[in-house]
Amino acid sequence: MSASSSVVLKIQDAAIRLFAEHGAREISISDLADAAGVARGTIYNNIADPETLFDEVASRVLHDMHLQFGEHMTHIEDPAQRLTNGIRMFIRHAHEDPWWGRFVVRFARNDDTMRKLMDEPPSLDIKRGIQSGRFTVTPESLPSILSLVGGATLAAMQSVLTGRQTWREAGEQIAELILRALGLDAHEAHTLSIIEPPSLATGSISTRRSKIR
Repeated sequence: MSASSSVVLKIQDAAIRLFAEHGAREISISDLADAAGVARGTIYNNIADPETLFDEVASRVLHDMHLQFGEHMTHIEDPAQRLTNGIRMFIRHAHEDPWWGRFVVRFARNDDTMRKLMDEPPSLDIKRGIQSGRFTVTPESLPSILSLVGGATLAAMQSVLTGRQTWREAGEQIAELILRALGLDAHEAHTLSIIEPPSLATGSISTRRSKIR
């Protein structure tokens, strides 16, 4: 990674923390420089337009997570297992990278780019599951199912971030309940929900970032 790329990532990491802390799409250049440990001029030299920084960060989160999911899910064809892994990987990653988790929980419900982060991968798997007969719900129920999956996953991430549950407890329970809602029997839903999901920490967003805390 070049020095300039490293600085950009450092600035974006600081922005993620500030966005998550303040719950706002706008942050001051002075606060960003302080959080990143760089001069104000460095911000202007490395960020094309500070006013679009939130969109850049959200797009990066979206791109990196989709990339990681693709790498880990290539060999998995069962839509039920793919959906389960996706849910549990989100929840686990919130535990492994809490600032990332807080950022997603803060904005995924209300920001268009962040909603795509939650909706696109499960939408494809749910559609495949319906078409193949793996899931017994109707195609018309897809929007409601996505609301269920996204809302439950975000709530579980919040539960993990606040220490009410471990990532394993929250992930297994939410995944099992969602599979039951999609029509799987109790035994299979439980069996799929306890299969260890991949960790995104190694070689993922977390290790490419400066881990600002």
